[in-house]
Amino acid sequence: MKKTAVLLINLGTPEAPTEEAVREYLREFLWDPKVVQIPRALWWVILNFFVLKKRPAQSAKAYQKVWTDEGSPLLVNSKKIQVSLQALAEQNRAGQYEIFLAMRYGQPSIESVLGQVKKAGVDNIIVLPLYPQFATSSTGTALHAFRQAYAKWGAAPRSKTIIDYHDNEAYINALAQSVQTYWKEHGKAECLLLSFHGVPDRTIKQGDPYLDHCTKTTELLVEKLRLKPLEWRMVFQSRFGKAKWIQPYCVETLEALPEEGIKSVDVVCPGFSVDCLETLEEIAMQNKDIFLKAGGENYRYIPALNDDDAHIAALLSLIEENNKEVNSEPTLEVS
Repeated sequence: MKKTAVLLINLGTPEAPTEEAVREYLREFLWDPKVVQIPRALWWVILNFFVLKKRPAQSAKAYQKVWTDEGSPLLVNSKKIQVSLQALAEQNRAGQYEIFLAMRYGQPSIESVLGQVKKAGVDNIIVLPLYPQFATSSTGTALHAFRQAYAKWGAAPRSKTIIDYHDNEAYINALAQSVQTYWKEHGKAECLLLSFHGVPDRTIKQGDPYLDHCTKTTELLVEKLRLKPLEWRMVFQSRFGKAKWIQPYCVETLEALPEEGIKSVDVVCPGFSVDCLETLEEIAMQNKDIFLKAGGENYRYIPALNDDDAHIAALLSLIEENNKEVNSEPTLEVS
C-alpha cells in the first residue's frame, strides 16, 4: 500500500499578539509580490516607512481581542483540522495517509514541514491549500512557495496540487448544513450575508478566477439553502489600501441595509476554512458595531467550518479523489 503525505497549507499568523511579532509577520506577508502587486522599489518605501510604522500596533490590538490560551485562532483551528483529518483517515484508510500542516507565512514554514515529509518516506504528496476559492494572493502564492521548496528535493515523490474546491458538492453541503444547524438553534435573520475576503479589482481584470469562484460558491449555497433573492447578499471584506477592490464592500452593505428596512442579518464566510482574525475580530466584532450604529438591531456571525465533522469528511473525500489521480499518473508530476 502506497503512503501519501497530505500537506495542508494556510495563510499564517504572528507568533504572538505583540507589535514586534505582528511587524515581522506583516513584513513577510506584505512583501510577497503575489499579495501586493506594486513596483518593488515604490512598495519598499511605502511598506517600510508607512505601513510597518502604524499597522503593527493596530493589528496587535486586534489580535489581542481574539488570541486564545492555545495561541492564534488560525493556527489553533488549522491544527484541529489536521488532527481530525488524520483521525478520520486512520479510521477509513489506516496507515495510508499522514497529514502535515504548514503556514505560507510564519511558522511552521512550508520548507520546514517538507523536511518532515521527506523523513516520513512517502510515495505521494497531496498539496491542499485551505482556500476553497483560488486567488493568486492566497492559493497561488502557497503553491509557488511549495514548488520552490519541492524543487530542492532530489528524488522527489509524485505530487498533486488541489487548486480549489469552490464548487465541490461535499464542501457546499457542509456549508449549508452549518448554516441550517445555526438557524435551527438561533432562528433565521432577514438577510444572510456571504462575505468573502476581498482582492484588488485589477487582479480580476488580469484574469484571476477568484470572483468567478466566489460567485459560483454563493450560487450553489443559496440554491442549497433555498433562499429568495432578497434574503441574501454576496459581499467582500478586508479591503486594504486606497485602490479599488471587488465589490460590493461588506461594510458599505451593512451600513445600507437598515435604510432598506433590513434590521437583522446573519453573516457567513464561505472562503475561510477556519476562524481567524478576519472572521472573529473584523466580521464578528467590528462589523457588528457598524451595523448596529447604522440602525440594525440583530447581527450574528455564523462560525467557519473549522473541524466540523462534515467539513473534515469533505476534505478527506477531496484528498481521496486526487490521490487516485496521482497514483494513476505514469510519470512524476511537479506541480
